[in-house]
Amino acid sequence: MARITLSDLKHSYMPNPTNDADWALKQLDVEWDDGGAYALLGPSGCGKTTLLNIISGLLIPSHGRVLFDDSDVTALAPEERKIAQVFQFPVVYDTMTVYDNLAFPLRNRGVTEDLVDVRVREVAEMTDLTAMLKNRASGLTADGKQKISLGRGLVRTDVNAILFDEPLTVIDPHLKFQLRLKLKELHHRVNNTMIYVTHDQTEALTFADKVVVMNVGEVVQIGTPEELFEVPHHTFVGHFIGSPGMNVLPCDIDNGAAHFAGQRVETANDADGVNGRKTEIGVRPEYVTFSDQGLDAQVIRVSDTGRFNVVETQCGGNRVNLLVGEGAEIPSETTKIAFNPERTRIYADGWLMGREASS
Repeated sequence: MARITLSDLKHSYMPNPTNDADWALKQLDVEWDDGGAYALLGPSGCGKTTLLNIISGLLIPSHGRVLFDDSDVTALAPEERKIAQVFQFPVVYDTMTVYDNLAFPLRNRGVTEDLVDVRVREVAEMTDLTAMLKNRASGLTADGKQKISLGRGLVRTDVNAILFDEPLTVIDPHLKFQLRLKLKELHHRVNNTMIYVTHDQTEALTFADKVVVMNVGEVVQIGTPEELFEVPHHTFVGHFIGSPGMNVLPCDIDNGAAHFAGQRVETANDADGVNGRKTEIGVRPEYVTFSDQGLDAQVIRVSDTGRFNVVETQCGGNRVNLLVGEGAEIPSETTKIAFNPERTRIYADGWLMGREASS
């Protein structure tokens, strides 16, 4: 296991990058604690897999360093870094049994057969493969084959980190929940440093102790699932995490206070010194309510999700979503809405304003 540090890291697939758009990864300074469970979360093309491949050694960064503990491994090959990597699609040897697939990484490193047997059976139990050990891998379903890939990532005891690149992509939706729980359980049991790449917020938030949210080649925020939900440091985080995402509404700033739809809106932060920047307020639908006093709004659409209704309103020329519990009364047309001031924040050029931005 190792503490992983990315120091002054940047990467471009172009030989002579000249502007921001030329960089697949922009300036990164990130540290992962030894034994932690982390997720890289973001949309397709944001740089997640590029970053994972730099950590594993499949890719050498254009600029900066990768350190395991205090050792610079930037130029080392994957085998020298002692990395296990599980890819998006199962990598198995169909002609081998499940047992031999799991044993392969150990035999390839000269581990004695008695130790191979002990370790294979331990990992097979962890991954629910014990009953299949004698079966040919070719006869397994996609989720069974991916369990083999997971097992091969776990079977070695000498790894510094285990990296997962969207490992549940080929898994049926009803099985994903079970495998997410299994991965979380495995992390608690083996205590390896694990980094999990995904575009699925549910996968990230259920697996990771801390989530690294990425967009357009940069890290936007690192935090626990609760921190990302409650205090998004950027409007992108508010949009990307949550269903539906955070309401982001244009506002004017007067003496540090936000004004939306012609009224002052109380917020948890102020916005001194915006100096012509684009200013918005962000508030999650969970913290918007119907009220006798507040902002004039009109109910446009109601979507029943089972546990609650998503109510879309029009307010000040903008769409504002709010969540209403099942069975609660919903106004038919004209109404008023209010924002929880402790959960409403001001953003400038997308970034959270004030002291909370550094929390």
